[in-house]
Amino acid sequence: MSLAETLGARRQRSRSETAEHALRRDIVLGTLAPGAALRELDLAQRFNCAQGTIREALMRLSEDGLVTRRARRDTHVAPANPDDAQELLRIRRDIECRAAIRVIESRDETLLSDLDTLMQSMRLAALQGDEYTLMEHDRGFHLRLFEAASTPMVEPVLFRCLLHTQRFKILNSEPESRNLQDTADRHLSILESLEARDAEGLTQALSHHIATIVDFGPEVFAAGERVKS
Repeated sequence: MSLAETLGARRQRSRSETAEHALRRDIVLGTLAPGAALRELDLAQRFNCAQGTIREALMRLSEDGLVTRRARRDTHVAPANPDDAQELLRIRRDIECRAAIRVIESRDETLLSDLDTLMQSMRLAALQGDEYTLMEHDRGFHLRLFEAASTPMVEPVLFRCLLHTQRFKILNSEPESRNLQDTADRHLSILESLEARDAEGLTQALSHHIATIVDFGPEVFAAGERVKS
């Protein structure tokens, strides 16, 4: 491949990633509502790029379950229904809580400092009123924690659970009910249990954290229900 071709490919990837990030943000925050049509030509004009570039972005969003593609150009924002959210919440709790012992035993030397940095980034985003950036750091926090469990085949499943439970919360609550600083500070008990190397405490902190993400969380997890770590 010539230098010109290489640079052209990089520019196309950059434009595709820019479009993907902007569309992902709009979908998660509800600016693009569930069921909204996503027409490649319209999006290409919006982002000043080729339709093929938009197609790449939409394919990646489809892989994450944020859009549905029924035909080559028939693309819509994916629905966000309570049944999906409940099942994803259950799966997420099982994945994260069952990993607690492996995380504690991992002896990951940079885990605590990495998580503390991500928590501080969440707090900064909260102070700036940037909910989407806070959610990105939130996902990063949980994925970094789970990385220490050394089960990489499960990480994509956890990523989807994180992404869609966050989206469901945004779409089904009023902005004034979501205290961004509290969202960041809710991770403190996880850090404290990890620092104390308390596997049981970490399991319970994660379980409570996940069960209280959305209003119906406590109802999904019946009183007394426990996850084996």
